[in-house]
Amino acid sequence: MRPAVPTPSPVFRFAPTPNGALHLGHAYSALCNRRLADETGGRLLLRIEDLDRTRCKPAYEAAILDDLAWLGVHFDGAPRRQSEHGDDYASALGRLEAMDLVYPCFCSRAEAARAAIGRDPDGAPLYAGACRGLTIAQRRVRLQRGDKAAWRLDMRRAVGFAARPIAWLEYGEGATGEPRAAAPEAWGDVVLRGRDLVASYHLAVTVDDAVQGVTDVVRGRDLLAATAVHRLLQELLGLPAPRYRHHRLVRDPGGDKLSKSRGSPSLAGLRAQGATAETIRRALGFAGEGDPEVSVALS
Repeated sequence: MRPAVPTPSPVFRFAPTPNGALHLGHAYSALCNRRLADETGGRLLLRIEDLDRTRCKPAYEAAILDDLAWLGVHFDGAPRRQSEHGDDYASALGRLEAMDLVYPCFCSRAEAARAAIGRDPDGAPLYAGACRGLTIAQRRVRLQRGDKAAWRLDMRRAVGFAARPIAWLEYGEGATGEPRAAAPEAWGDVVLRGRDLVASYHLAVTVDDAVQGVTDVVRGRDLLAATAVHRLLQELLGLPAPRYRHHRLVRDPGGDKLSKSRGSPSLAGLRAQGATAETIRRALGFAGEGDPEVSVALS
């Protein structure tokens, strides 16, 4: 009898963007990841998603690390900073280019919005594909003269190139996964590298999860639809598919999800008002009953 092959320990990750302060929604996600890692004997990694060097600041990263330590969320190993791994993303994009699945897009954001053919699942303008029809010679001329270009995935070709229907196992906040069919077509020709960024969110997180050996992606339901794009990229690049767990969102009294852009109360602000880490953990359901000092709604 052959000896049993050891099952690798699960690997989770928490991946904040240092473009502002953490709020209760980030705290809930970080605590979900830490609890699952502890319950499964797994590891929790920290990733700093700092590709946008204009908006991401070292001071914000330092504040994030301070908030997480205060909250009692610890990580295994040093953080991975996306800004330090441009070569990984360039390599993945190069592989897709070799398969003729990406193309340069010279449209500005305003031009793409004016010619939009609908909205993607995030509500952003759906690209009409104006640059998809450029010939190789036309693309070469514009690139050689220095025209700025984003690189987009040719979605129709990419879906046709995939060897099988795209799906994933969705666990939500439960213990049993349910197959979920992916519909990446709803996103149109997504940007994989911006005009001024080495990679878009879609490409970077897909590559990072594979490089870091992430087995379980735990994040908010607002990213549920984006998983279709990530699963497609995994199939195209021959990368493993993690288990996905999209958890509830923390909402404000008006029912809107918390966000930095809306000025949602930060953890630092709550701390300044006298909230303790235990207060936050209880309010979010991680240490007994909630505390009226911090009122939250999850959905």
